[in-house]
Amino acid sequence: MIHQLSLTLPPELALDELAFREQALTHLSLPDSADVVVRKRRQSIDARNRQVRVKVDADVYAGETPPPLIQYQKPETDVSRAPQAIVVGAGPAGLFAALRLIELGIKPIVLERGSDVRARRRDLAAINKDHVVNPESNYCFGEGGAGTYSDGKLYTRSTKRGDVRRILEIFVAHGATEQILVDAHPHIGTNKLPNVVTDLRESILNAGGEVRFDTKVTDLILAGNELKGVVLANGDSLTGIGVILATGHSARDIFYLLHNRNVLIEAKPFAMGVRIEHQQSLIDQFQYHRPTRGDYLPAASYSLVAQTRFKGVERGVFSFCMCPGGFIVPAATAPGELVVNGMSPSRRDSQFANSGLVVAIADEDLAPYAEEGPLAGLALQQDLERWACQMGDGRQTAPAQRIADFVDGHVSNQLLPTSYQPGLASVDMREVLPDHIAQPLRQGLRDFGRKMRGYLSNDGQVIGVESRTSSPVRIPRHRETCEHVQVSRLFPCGEGAGYAGGIVSAAMDGERCAEELVKLYKKGL
Repeated sequence: MIHQLSLTLPPELALDELAFREQALTHLSLPDSADVVVRKRRQSIDARNRQVRVKVDADVYAGETPPPLIQYQKPETDVSRAPQAIVVGAGPAGLFAALRLIELGIKPIVLERGSDVRARRRDLAAINKDHVVNPESNYCFGEGGAGTYSDGKLYTRSTKRGDVRRILEIFVAHGATEQILVDAHPHIGTNKLPNVVTDLRESILNAGGEVRFDTKVTDLILAGNELKGVVLANGDSLTGIGVILATGHSARDIFYLLHNRNVLIEAKPFAMGVRIEHQQSLIDQFQYHRPTRGDYLPAASYSLVAQTRFKGVERGVFSFCMCPGGFIVPAATAPGELVVNGMSPSRRDSQFANSGLVVAIADEDLAPYAEEGPLAGLALQQDLERWACQMGDGRQTAPAQRIADFVDGHVSNQLLPTSYQPGLASVDMREVLPDHIAQPLRQGLRDFGRKMRGYLSNDGQVIGVESRTSSPVRIPRHRETCEHVQVSRLFPCGEGAGYAGGIVSAAMDGERCAEELVKLYKKGL
């Protein structure tokens, strides 16, 4: 017999597997025997009240064999001699597009400007230790994309775009923990993702697909309004039945290439600001209403939103990509720029908590860059990142200020310990950030201080700049077919094209673009 139950329990009973099993069996009046299997289906932590509770939905199989945990199977098709499609970018959108192409009988050729995950580690070490930025392989570029080394959160609200469960199962089949199928806010972790990404690549190769690293696209092969293929930095050309463009939100050269080749792109809303860092223990106290989180609760996270006004214009201020028990990392993609991002290892056991704290950019902010047309947001990003670099020490030392000092207008005499390896420089962040970002941030922090006692204090610090929250450019495509509105056989995909906001939504968009490309190809047969 199969029993379904939903229990709301204290953390020590819900998050300890043996204790939860005992609770489930007691609730159903079942004996504790070997032929009874308790399998959690979903669990979520509710910390809204002073007594933290965990809600768990579970299936209990009494005298029955449970079905396989995942239905997904790695592809066994050989597509080595099949028609080929080009996938530009080996982030989640590109990798999942490639896997879906294989399932549909098409050979993917994945082109990645950066290095594989193993070689990429050396480039990341060079940024952290030597302040040397490799413009082709860094925290944004390389196998797995930005997601590989920026946290690995898998939570998404984009359920209408595809099958979230399928995406999670594919990750599990390639080495991710089965826990991501259960947690309401699943997370793989930056220390686990490289092995998962490597296994995804192996699935593509084993099925006859190709993955080429250190391979940069520099031009398009266009015949009128039809895209035939791409040109590589070494001068080689590649053609295929279509091109899935999944280059991520930081591949600025691709946006300039499209614009210069008269391929329609358009400006898109985005946000910029800072990273804010506290001790994780402080966030735990705020969120769990207790001195420590104890042995069972995970490092606490938060989500904050405020509405502010600057020069008569409403500005949303919000936390973004919160990384409990995590680290702040240097995410610049070119020398002379400074960008910060956040990540968390799987255990989320760093003493620090950090989050993006960003302000929506308004149209009037882009007025000085009007001559850039749809690339105005890129120009604003670049100017802020270059200025932040100069305000540090011209390297990857990040400008920073303690939170209360920033709000009150005082330069911090001394900064706090930080997870940011290249180091911090104490500056007045109002000299780093333009007024249309600095003033709303100060207003927002006052609001957040009222919502979370102790959040606004000198026990935390703001570190700049967080400028790559999303792409400031959208590559327009048809809603139903995912094909570019002007150029046939071009499928803009994922975060860089403006159609995703994280690992799972990018992966789902990659699958959808692959499906639509194959539909188009089969129509022409």
